[in-house]
Amino acid sequence: MWMITGGAGFIGAHVVRAMTEGGRKVMVYDDLSTGSRDRVPAGVPLVVGSVLDGPALESAIREHGVTGVVHVAGKKQVGESVERPLYYYRENVTGLQTLLETMTATGVDRLVFSSSAAVYGMPDVDLVSEETECLPMSPYGESKLVGEWLINAAARAHGLRAASLRYFNVAGAAVPELADSGVFNLIPMVFERLEAGEAPRIFGDDYPTPDGTCVRDYIHVQDIASAHLAAAVRLEAAPEGTALTLNIGRGEGSSVREMVDRILKVTGHEQVRADVTERRAGDPARVVASADRIQRELGWSARYGVDEMIESAWQGWRHLHS
Repeated sequence: MWMITGGAGFIGAHVVRAMTEGGRKVMVYDDLSTGSRDRVPAGVPLVVGSVLDGPALESAIREHGVTGVVHVAGKKQVGESVERPLYYYRENVTGLQTLLETMTATGVDRLVFSSSAAVYGMPDVDLVSEETECLPMSPYGESKLVGEWLINAAARAHGLRAASLRYFNVAGAAVPELADSGVFNLIPMVFERLEAGEAPRIFGDDYPTPDGTCVRDYIHVQDIASAHLAAAVRLEAAPEGTALTLNIGRGEGSSVREMVDRILKVTGHEQVRADVTERRAGDPARVVASADRIQRELGWSARYGVDEMIESAWQGWRHLHS
C-alpha cells in the first residue's frame, strides 16, 4: 500500500490516478487545506490529517499497512513563501521531518518526494541537469532543497530508498474534474484575463532569448504523475540507501510569447494582443530541463506536448467555471 500525502490536491490526485491505473493500492493522507474530497476516487481511503501530526501519520500508516509514501503535500507559492518563510519551512521542512521520523519508527522505507526546479534558482545554462548548482531564490525553493538533503541523509543513515523528483512547469489535466483550481501559473493566468475581457500580460520582452520573453520547460501533469509511478516501481525493487534525484521535464523550451499565442489560438482568441509590462523580479531568462537522467534511470520520458497541456487545461478551466 502506498500513502499519497496531498493526494486530494491537483498534482496529488493525478498521482493517485496513475498509481491505481498502474496496479498499485493507494490511500490518501491530506489536510484538505487546498485539496478536495471530490478529487479522491471512490474506493480509495482518505485520512484527513496534517503531516505535522506524527501520531495521526503513524495511525494511518499502521491502519492501512503502508509500505511506501509518495510525499506531494506541501506549500508551493513562491511569492507567499517570501512573505511567510517560517510557515513554509514549518510545512515543507518540519512536515517532511515528521513524516521521515514516523516512517523510520514504523519501518516504512520507500519515499517518492515532490521537489521542484525552484531549487536551481536562475541557472545560466542551456539545459539544467541534476548536477547544475542549486542556488534557490525563495524560501519555497530553499525548503525543497533542504528536504532533499534531509532525505539523502536519512537514506544514508537508515537505509531509506528514496527518489526526489524536481518538477519543472506543470500544466494541463487528465480529465476536467482534476484541473488546477489555482491561478498561479501562466496558462490559468491567461485564461483568467481572457474571461475578464482583458489582454494577457507578458512580464518583460527584453530578455536574452530569441523573442525576448522568458523560456520555460512545460510538462503535462499526467507526465508528472507517470514519473511518480515509475519512481515508485523502481523503489519497490531498489537496494537499501538508494537516493535518486531526477528532473521531470521535456527537455524543450517554450517562450512566454509562444505560449500566449498558442493559448489564444486554442481558446479562439487569436484577435487578442498581449500587453507587455515590466519584468517581474526574480524571473530567470531560461530554465529548461535536461531529461536524460530520468530516461536512463527509470526508462521514463514525457508523452504530451504543449498543445495537449493547453487544451486539457482549457477544458478544465471551463468545467471549473461553468
